[in-house]
Amino acid sequence: MSEPSVLAALVSALRSGAIEVVDLTSPLSSSTPVIQLPSEFGQTAVFELEEISRYDDRGPAWYWNNFRSGEHTGTHFDAPNHWVTGKDLDDVASVPARRLIAPAAVLDFSAEAEQDPDFLVEVDHVKAWEGANGPLPEGGWLLLRTGWDARSNTQEAFLNADENGPHTPGLSPECARWVVQESPVIGLGVETVGTDAGRAHSFDPAFPCHSHLMGGGKYGLTQLQNLAALPATGAVIIAGPLPIVTGSGAPARVLALVERS
Repeated sequence: MSEPSVLAALVSALRSGAIEVVDLTSPLSSSTPVIQLPSEFGQTAVFELEEISRYDDRGPAWYWNNFRSGEHTGTHFDAPNHWVTGKDLDDVASVPARRLIAPAAVLDFSAEAEQDPDFLVEVDHVKAWEGANGPLPEGGWLLLRTGWDARSNTQEAFLNADENGPHTPGLSPECARWVVQESPVIGLGVETVGTDAGRAHSFDPAFPCHSHLMGGGKYGLTQLQNLAALPATGAVIIAGPLPIVTGSGAPARVLALVERS
């Protein structure tokens, strides 16, 4: 009798629970936190639904809506053309589908971020993680767990801003450069509103994760949830952004496949 195919084995493992599907996506609604830029800049839209019909005289047997949203609202995917450094590179519709399924490394700095909301991950932190867990995955994601998803119920707690600007954890400028230029990953995933730390407006370069990631043809995933349910290594990420032609990014349903013993 022939061995079952790889796909058949995957389906069997999903049915049996040997592989768990973990949803990393923040629910998308009018209360989903959105980034706030200084008032002189354009602002992203809060997610809105406009009812078309709901089993009534506008459509007796169906319910549907129009929606309005920024590309970078809620859990979303950053394409290279999102930043000026990648303006001539892929839009979100041009990202190869094979790159939307990839392994993940989960680096946990939730304790550090709880003590210091401005905590920055340095290259030495990543190298120490590699010393304990092995190298970052080739063609995979670096996912930064900070516990920030626990704040996502309110705009104020999530952005954590004061008169000096937002205070959220992230990568240092040197770490952002190293991740893009010297590590094998295709992108960075975070639980915060954007891939950069809250203080990144004052870094050199400003917003180094965006600058280096997009300029390097790599990607970002933001406002992830439930990273605490993932192992440090071994999970596989499925990131499904809307393929918006010429779009700089899109809301995404992001799932993780996790092998359970």
